[in-house]
Amino acid sequence: MQLQNQMGSFPYLQQALLIACLSLLAIFVVKLYNARVRFIELRKKGLSMPPHHPIFGHLLLANDLLSKLPPGAHPSYLPGLIRRAIPDVGQVFYLDMWPFNRPILIVSSPSVAYQFTQEHPLRKSPEVHRWMKPFANNQDLVSLEGHRWKKWRNVYNPGFSASHLVSLMPQIAKEVSVFCDILKERAQSGAIIPLEEATVNLTMDTIGRIVLGKSFHAQRSSNEFVSALRAQIPWNLYGTEMNPLVRWNPFRPFFQWYYVQLMDRYLSRQLRERFAAHRINGPVGAEDCGFQTVMDLALDKYLDQQQVSPAVRSMDAEFERLAISQMKVFILAGHDTTSSTLCYIFHLLSSNPVAMHRVRAEHDEVFGSDITQAKAKITANPHSLNRLDYTLAVIKETLRLFPVASSTRDGEPGFSLTQEGHQYPTEGFTIWCTHQAMHREPEYWPWPDSFVPERWLVSDDDPLHPIKGAWRPFEFGPRNCIGQELALLELKLVMVMTLREFYVTASYDVESHDQVKSKSKTVNGERAYQALKGTTRPADGFPCRVRFAAR
Repeated sequence: MQLQNQMGSFPYLQQALLIACLSLLAIFVVKLYNARVRFIELRKKGLSMPPHHPIFGHLLLANDLLSKLPPGAHPSYLPGLIRRAIPDVGQVFYLDMWPFNRPILIVSSPSVAYQFTQEHPLRKSPEVHRWMKPFANNQDLVSLEGHRWKKWRNVYNPGFSASHLVSLMPQIAKEVSVFCDILKERAQSGAIIPLEEATVNLTMDTIGRIVLGKSFHAQRSSNEFVSALRAQIPWNLYGTEMNPLVRWNPFRPFFQWYYVQLMDRYLSRQLRERFAAHRINGPVGAEDCGFQTVMDLALDKYLDQQQVSPAVRSMDAEFERLAISQMKVFILAGHDTTSSTLCYIFHLLSSNPVAMHRVRAEHDEVFGSDITQAKAKITANPHSLNRLDYTLAVIKETLRLFPVASSTRDGEPGFSLTQEGHQYPTEGFTIWCTHQAMHREPEYWPWPDSFVPERWLVSDDDPLHPIKGAWRPFEFGPRNCIGQELALLELKLVMVMTLREFYVTASYDVESHDQVKSKSKTVNGERAYQALKGTTRPADGFPCRVRFAAR
């Protein structure tokens, strides 16, 4: 009898499941209809977008263009591909990628980018918050908004001022010396190495000194924080992933939580040790260098506001969580983008011998021809790095061709972008200022796909001179990158200490000639294209050979 009752309940269960599935399908169809109709209405108003399919939106177009790229190529190439495939679409256009993304408004015009980054700064997009939430619970300078963002930005600004950062160059030079030793070992072995691994470890150690006052020693040994951070990055999503097995991986939340716990425990120990020293002795310098770290700045602000007495033995838990979140993001941003740019500097200079000769000559002129004295001269006079005009031009041109990030903002009600007399509503849209496309716009850049450092040294009236606002790897406006001065100084320092001693060349030649030349292995004819592995990285970690430079 009981078995019959159980058997009899099956039809009701099936009906319930059927109703649930039909309900979900109906919801999906309604959302699909609303999404597509919105774009159809925008198109009727004469607002720019690629040819729009009434059912698939722009998914078919995106799939067609992205399928021509190598697997893993960064999605930031898509807007530029659309611009080249459909030039009439212009520098401002809508993109319908639902259900994989929110509606997108693409911008590759400096004057339009100015409107939502400087004239009327918009909030960071939901995609940014989604990526940052597992990492820092949106309690960081990237994610914070309004008064809280302004408060913490003001706290950390002194630590990233140009004058303060120049004083840190002797500390960074210590880590670059280790990097040089590693390059010597690789040059002697003749083996192919993934350069990105070496540059990541270098920049990890340098940002460790700046944030915590101590090196992670990642270049020569393993470190629990570094290992956890690097393992966690690929698990974070931007929302551009089309593969459902990747997008909805059920193990993702667990790994994100696990690695964050490891990082938080490590930073908590560092912060509490520092707090104890501050509480007893007042503000202290870092190890033997005597400069204020990012952690010191946060603690000074906290102790000043709370008026903590020596009798207090612990920090406020909320402050500790917030400080740890900020430190994680500084370490993340301070190592990843710089390491990638270093790889591309080596790559572009090895491919352009005239530029390599000129930058080496500049280093000889400023620091003397004895390369063994470079570190000592930088330590004695860090301000000499500011005399490297051509070196800076090389860095800027590298960041133009291989920008490490884009800027995405959240549209708001009643706010529209103006382009050529048209008003582009932004409410409900992610506004994507795509640096990859803007940096290669022929309207702004003569020879847009060529490496031309000289464009940064010509007079303002020269046709080669960059258009104002068209170069924005660090963005403009109040939400610009706080660490841009650090990145530029660190890149200069590494270049001075390495370029005259080593010659680094890409070694994708381990593949067959046909593979290297095939479209599926290159982007814009470049084998060392930018890939997405949590963050922007050189393809395959930039395999290379290191040789000693002929002098």
